[in-house]
Amino acid sequence: MTDLRTPPISDGDLFSERARQYALEKPLQRIHILEAGCGWGTGLDLGDREHVATGVDLDLPDLRAYTCERPDLDTWHLGDLRTVPLPPRAYDIVHASYLIERVPHAELVLDRFVAALKPGGLLLIHLRDRNTAYGFLDRALPRWVHASGRRRRRARPGRGARGAHARVPYAPGEDAPRAQPEGGTEHGGREAGSTGAEAPARPAARGPRPVVRTSPPPAIYDRIAARSGIQWYCVMRGLVISEEYTSRQAIDALGAGTGPAELLCRLVSALSRGRLTADHSEVTFVIRKPENRFARVI
Repeated sequence: MTDLRTPPISDGDLFSERARQYALEKPLQRIHILEAGCGWGTGLDLGDREHVATGVDLDLPDLRAYTCERPDLDTWHLGDLRTVPLPPRAYDIVHASYLIERVPHAELVLDRFVAALKPGGLLLIHLRDRNTAYGFLDRALPRWVHASGRRRRRARPGRGARGAHARVPYAPGEDAPRAQPEGGTEHGGREAGSTGAEAPARPAARGPRPVVRTSPPPAIYDRIAARSGIQWYCVMRGLVISEEYTSRQAIDALGAGTGPAELLCRLVSALSRGRLTADHSEVTFVIRKPENRFARVI
């Protein structure tokens, strides 16, 4: 049954907790994780549970540089997400945070992720909802407005780091700040079209990582990149939404209740007669692929 409310913990902690719970259900097997969008953000924390992490993302210079420095990836592939190598039924968990709204042909990309997921596996999605006031402003405001907002906020200190995740304010069109690994070295992971090489062993954890502000890929907002779009997709593909949460991370980061973003969102919501809500900007989904491929959600 879908559980729709504000999550009691951050999405990164929520996803890591669900991944650890899944690993407890499979005590005798190594957990295979697909980090979809590995060039931005951080991975899942499975504790001491043995696992293999494979990253996929668009082939852009900033994303490639960050992917090469991530110590938690065993292999990675950068390129067109419609064609990067994804073996069928190979992964226990697919983790896609702030990716679906940023890729073209998002439904086709999701189809590839689901096909690569084992029966009973988890699909963990966090995305900006295009059908919100914030999503409308993110699409409507010119890019130079976003860039000027980033410049104004660089002098403002961010909140303290919590574990491996530190948060600082970010503007419409930006994603949450990504963590930069300390002492990262390029991995021997396979890229799309390469002959491939065995990746080195994962180094030990090094504590909190400093935040590096770089521009993420611009949001595209395909029609499926919305709460209603993901719900429709799950019904059509026979997937089960175990948990569903809304959040205001993007709005709150710009100053909830006091900043211009809050006022603009309220204005857009009023002008749209509530069709574009100002109550949330992001949606988090914990989705399970049924063991029986003929099962359907009613």
